[in-house]
Amino acid sequence: MNQPDSTGPSPASRTTLEFRGGKALSALPILFFIFWAIFQSGLLGISATGGLIVGMLVGLILGMLFVKGDWKGYADTVFEGMAQPVAVTAIVAWLWAGMFAGTLQVGAFVDGLGWLAVAAGIGPLLFPAITFLLAALLATGIGTGYGTVIAFVALFFPAGVALGADPILMFGAILSGAVFGDNLAPVSDTTIVSAVTQDSDVGGVVASRFKYAIIAAVLSLIAYVIASAMFSGSTIAPEVAEAFRAQTAPAGLLHLLSMGVVIFTAIAGRHIIEAISWGLIVAIIVNLAFGLAPGTDMLVFNVAAGGWAAETFGGWPLVEVVAAADAGVGGSLYSGALGFAELAVLILLVIAGAQIMMRGGAFHALEAWLLRTVAKTVRSAEMVMVTVTASINAAITINTAAQIAVAPYIATIGKRFNLNGYRRANILDANTSALGYIFPWAGGVLVGYTQMVALVDQYDWFTSDMVVAPVQAWPWVFHGWLLVIVFLVSAWTGFGREYTTDRLSNRSNES
Repeated sequence: MNQPDSTGPSPASRTTLEFRGGKALSALPILFFIFWAIFQSGLLGISATGGLIVGMLVGLILGMLFVKGDWKGYADTVFEGMAQPVAVTAIVAWLWAGMFAGTLQVGAFVDGLGWLAVAAGIGPLLFPAITFLLAALLATGIGTGYGTVIAFVALFFPAGVALGADPILMFGAILSGAVFGDNLAPVSDTTIVSAVTQDSDVGGVVASRFKYAIIAAVLSLIAYVIASAMFSGSTIAPEVAEAFRAQTAPAGLLHLLSMGVVIFTAIAGRHIIEAISWGLIVAIIVNLAFGLAPGTDMLVFNVAAGGWAAETFGGWPLVEVVAAADAGVGGSLYSGALGFAELAVLILLVIAGAQIMMRGGAFHALEAWLLRTVAKTVRSAEMVMVTVTASINAAITINTAAQIAVAPYIATIGKRFNLNGYRRANILDANTSALGYIFPWAGGVLVGYTQMVALVDQYDWFTSDMVVAPVQAWPWVFHGWLLVIVFLVSAWTGFGREYTTDRLSNRSNES
């Protein structure tokens, strides 16, 4: 997402919580959550977000038992973490993106994409690769990988699966596109945070990291074509695929205008909330003006039959009289936003756990140990910078939050070896962008999974067997893995390495 509040979590340079057993015990809530997530999702095959919420809550309670003295400071830190702007920003973007994607869905955009793919002769062999390219372009344009995942899982994923593409590859391609955009988009929050925290200008950072991103992207594109050729394809029945082809129609492509409005507005420098809001308004107008969807598909008040409300408001626009058991609010605006409620709670709790770890001094202890024992040469220092950002991303599921937490340490290690700010920013951003869409408990993966589960209720032909569990997707996020590998090779060989004496940042010239 773009234009973040730069006032994220404070660096873990001061300890405000003391734990029995030392600073390492402050990492207990997060480590317990990770083990819970692996056990629940990886071993038991249960991907329910509600279960992960319980895991994080139990972890926070266990951590409190090891705090020395008054537990009030621990409780205050939990609230402090949940109130971090970076977490709230991500959640708000999910709500807006969910409403936008849902409104395009009811406007037959998926049917339009299917029609275009059939007309262009794009089959299951090329669909994942093209999905990766388009997702990368959208994410680069609007600067939000999470928003891209929500939109593409809601729109491109079902079209690809219906036309025979492998669901796991489709999900991996979408996540890869989000990684590309988060890493390279000038308006991406991770790009901005990486530049600001490493005393560099955004323009110079983007220009300097292009060579790394494009190497990983080209290899990823080839990998998706090869993987598609090796996979047997979708499990969808041939008659269902044929029925989908029969219902495809070009009218839904009118919503390319809606997506274009979002991209243009975001590139123009408007806040992502404003950009998506304009796209949502255009999508609603297009649905109504061209008869793609009635108003009740987007918002409907279902009132119970036989009651005063039914007698008074029955027949009004956006009001439908239903059986008492079905009373409530519905439509794409409602379901698109409310679908992320559980995930929002989980992310707030995880950020709270990360804040406990920072206030307890675990981050500071890790930095001191790395500087004392591992980072002896510029090569080993860069290897440490790559691996430590990877480790922190495993603990903090919002990539921007992880980036803010680890940024001071990257700066400290890099400056000790006179590494240029651009180089430090690139190492920092590449790993946080990539791994935020790889780990099964990462926010980028969970937001896509949440959107995918909703497809079961939206399409008759889409069954629960087609839902890709988070633990299934991680090997196939090719661009994420290749970006990490590119930087590991770069750190080892010195490819692209710049020192402070090579050139100065233009940050002072930025507005």
